[in-house]
Amino acid sequence: MVQIKTPEQIAKMREAGLVVAAIHAATREAAVPGATTRDLDMVARKVIADAGAKSNFLGYGGFPATICTSVNEVVVHGIPDDKTVLKDGDVISIDAGAIVDGWHGDAAFTAFVGSGHAPELIELSRVTEESMWAGIAAMKNGNRLVDISKAIEGYIRRQPRPATGKYGIIEDYGGHGIGSEMHMDPHLLNYVSRKRGKGIKLVPGVCLAIEPMVSLGTARTEVLADDWTVVTTDSTWSSHWEHSVALTEDGPIVLTSPDCGKAKLAEYGVTTAPDPLG
Repeated sequence: MVQIKTPEQIAKMREAGLVVAAIHAATREAAVPGATTRDLDMVARKVIADAGAKSNFLGYGGFPATICTSVNEVVVHGIPDDKTVLKDGDVISIDAGAIVDGWHGDAAFTAFVGSGHAPELIELSRVTEESMWAGIAAMKNGNRLVDISKAIEGYIRRQPRPATGKYGIIEDYGGHGIGSEMHMDPHLLNYVSRKRGKGIKLVPGVCLAIEPMVSLGTARTEVLADDWTVVTTDSTWSSHWEHSVALTEDGPIVLTSPDCGKAKLAEYGVTTAPDPLG
């Protein structure tokens, strides 16, 4: 069953989303050469504590940290530790979440550590982020879930191929419903699958975490011995972007974006609903 939220519940999710946005801002600033991924986790813990919120990552299925720190060929679910020291030229995807009064926020971004990054890495992150916004723009009343998948995949497929030959849209992981739990129905593919059909109809109160993950090579992944860390099978580097989005009578609200997604969605001709927090 897909959970339909009331306006009051969406407002609580917006509170959680703003905590996630604050985690992003703080960890982005802290992701510098010489920092460990555990350093970033401690930054996130402080933001959550200062906001009076709770972590939805820590302890989830036994996960031992507050954020996921996925470096280079790690696609998702990288565990922060003292051994992983960021260096000039690394790419890191940081996935973070928070809970306010039982309601969840979840979002991810890709950052460049230091300088000297290859153009194809910069373009990879841009393509992944823009595919996310294309998917968010397709989250309209009356559309189906597949319309979001189609928008994400379509944007990626229309881009010039990288020097590595192709973009791999990760197949084993995708977006999801979010609300009173972090991961809820429906599962959202970042590509179109005939086996999955059209999916649910998008109506006011549907809330989704939209999160494309794209590599510079394969779409396939494997999980390392820690049972969490997901890497590409060909060791190509990847990018991960995510926002939590609520659909209302007046359109979408990007709950984890400081401006509710207003500026980016305007590029797609989409007007966001008013911020429920005013």
